[in-house]
Amino acid sequence: MINEHLERILYTGHHDPFKYLGVHFSKSDSELVVIRTFQPHADGVALLSGNRRKVLPRIHKEGLFEIQLKRDWFSDPHLDPYTYQFELLFSDGSSKRINDPYRFLPQLEETDRYLYNFGTNYRIYEHLGSHKAILSNISGTSFRVWAPNARSVSVIGDFNRWDGRVHPMRTLGASGIWELFLPGIGEGTLYKYLIRSQQDKLLEKADPFQFQGELRPNSASIVNYLNHHQWQDEKWVRQQHHSEPYDKPLAVYEVHLGSWKRDPEDHWRFLTYKELAAQLIPYVKKLGFTHIEVMPIMEHPLDESWGYQVTGPFSVTSRYGTPEEFMYFVDQCHQHNVGVILDWVPAHFPRDEHSLARFDGTALYEHEDPLKGAHPEWGTYIYNYGRREVSNYLISNALFWLDKFHIDGLRVDAVASMLYLDYARKDGEWLPNCYGGRENLEAIDFIRHVNSVVYDLYPNTLMIAEESTSFFGVSRPTNLGGLGFGFKWNMGWMNDMLNYFAKDPLFRKFHHNTLTFSLMYAFSENFLLPLSHDEVVHGKRSLLSKMPGDEWQKFANLRLLLFSMWTHPGKKLLFMGGEFGQINEWYCKTSLDWHLLEENVRHAKMLDFVSDLNTIYRNNPSLWQQDFQHEGFKWIDFEDRNNSVISFTRYAKENNDHLVCILNFTPQTYYEYQVGLPSGQKYRFLFCSDDTAYGGSGSYTKEMEIQPEPGPHGSAPFKTAITLPPLAGIILQPVANAQAEGVNDDNKAPD
Repeated sequence: MINEHLERILYTGHHDPFKYLGVHFSKSDSELVVIRTFQPHADGVALLSGNRRKVLPRIHKEGLFEIQLKRDWFSDPHLDPYTYQFELLFSDGSSKRINDPYRFLPQLEETDRYLYNFGTNYRIYEHLGSHKAILSNISGTSFRVWAPNARSVSVIGDFNRWDGRVHPMRTLGASGIWELFLPGIGEGTLYKYLIRSQQDKLLEKADPFQFQGELRPNSASIVNYLNHHQWQDEKWVRQQHHSEPYDKPLAVYEVHLGSWKRDPEDHWRFLTYKELAAQLIPYVKKLGFTHIEVMPIMEHPLDESWGYQVTGPFSVTSRYGTPEEFMYFVDQCHQHNVGVILDWVPAHFPRDEHSLARFDGTALYEHEDPLKGAHPEWGTYIYNYGRREVSNYLISNALFWLDKFHIDGLRVDAVASMLYLDYARKDGEWLPNCYGGRENLEAIDFIRHVNSVVYDLYPNTLMIAEESTSFFGVSRPTNLGGLGFGFKWNMGWMNDMLNYFAKDPLFRKFHHNTLTFSLMYAFSENFLLPLSHDEVVHGKRSLLSKMPGDEWQKFANLRLLLFSMWTHPGKKLLFMGGEFGQINEWYCKTSLDWHLLEENVRHAKMLDFVSDLNTIYRNNPSLWQQDFQHEGFKWIDFEDRNNSVISFTRYAKENNDHLVCILNFTPQTYYEYQVGLPSGQKYRFLFCSDDTAYGGSGSYTKEMEIQPEPGPHGSAPFKTAITLPPLAGIILQPVANAQAEGVNDDNKAPD
């Protein structure tokens, strides 16, 4: 006769198998113990204690073995009747010794459970998922997962033939957390959770807290303890801890690791994290970028999503190697004074069956109502930010990358989609908030929460919002009513500039306001100016191909675009390929067109231009020290729309240190062009995008010193006349400042 406990184990439906399996004392005789184990794949089971051995009778054909013994049968009955092992006997004559998982007490502290349910166990990744554990001197792995609405949960893997009956977990009270310690299970083990829903549906799910996952199309989680890499970036970490980023140079190189460069001998093979460390870091360092921004490298099943549809938020993708190898990549970046920013995606997640969607048979991580929980544009689910455990999950994920991988910043994707309930929805397709508005109040609270926690623990982290609306205070502190980000992408500037540069220069004078409008709001947020991956895909063409004119003009326009970006207030971001004039659109499954650097000298000169532009940028505080203050920028003349020329001054904080920038957006060379200057001291040419070294015409005299004349021009009290090259930008520097700083054309950017 099958009792209730056995029936539920056979059915993979037991919420507390410890009530039946393992050691149990006899109710009638305290000196008797009953030991049970369910081993459906074994022909026989023997009980071992010290040098004693006892065969367990099979009491059910499916594989239940049970024996009743006196306590004094065990090798040390007065110490612990739980010190025993099983010997499993198989039909092929082999055998295997195991420790019984069902003889160990619960390990997760009640405080940790409470804080997770309350939403403030910010490092819950130290507890949930798979973790190394040593209990009673026995080494193994503890598995824990949150599935509050499940009828049962089992750990499955190669170690139990993916049979959910073998290792059912126990539920830890009302927390919704399930736990099981498996002795002998170590790193490299494949596993999933088999969840029986309240509707009796069996679900195979990857671990939401997996630290490593299989390479697509496989989807199992892999046990990894993340404790092998020996970090050597102490100097960098200490420096970043004491250095705020706002008045520092920040030039970011945005990279998709799978298509920056591939194995030239095998087009389909990705470079590994270690190979990327050897090739990408020197490249970025040579170009003078301060940071690498990596498009999402969290595990994802679809290459074409570029990593933005994440199924494993706590695991780096196996496409390029192991977590330890990515740690090595970050470590090497830091040792070469290059920061690392990760794209982070808390806005939504895909519907893949093995992932978070309907995780325990219910809308656990997402909303039940599709008007709130389903994203109509991307076919994904939206996180339920109002559920404390979900908010805790995401906050702990942000901290995880900072804690375990020493990441310097998170660029938060699709913030606008989080802020508004009607994002990408028509009337009738969304539900208003409790006040009748369109703002997602729960998401706003979550964003403020995560930013507050991150900045409390890591004050100088680069928390960057990709946000395209006019939402107030995206980069303002939460105590001032803001969202608490450190920076916001200036999407308006990007759209305006790309639209402007796409115009034939003959007609740019009719769009002059587009060129100058960004300065109307440039200091309303801590802006980062992006020329990102989104602008060079899906028929939008590469940056170079967007430019009008013949080949010479295209390159001149691209140099001028980057020049205007680097001299405009705000930090900088450039997507890979733009630095050498990639011709084709970016495609995630092919390498950048590196052959262009050998086939056409213009591309190589473009690379030199970006390198020198970054050198000028990093060497001159005027271009970054007051990016977010009105005092750092002053127009000289923005009214010369007929000639499509603008001029302005950028100021550092001290000693009236400044640079004068003049930009000509036409292919016309202007001789004896009148330009205003803010002081009467001598100036020299510091930099020009039209230099012959970059493929320009060279129609200016860079060795000439300029002596301003008294008399106003524009908003400046002095003036001079210069030759203004075509489609070019010029930077003038006071000679006294240049001599005081020891600046010369051969200076390299400081580390």
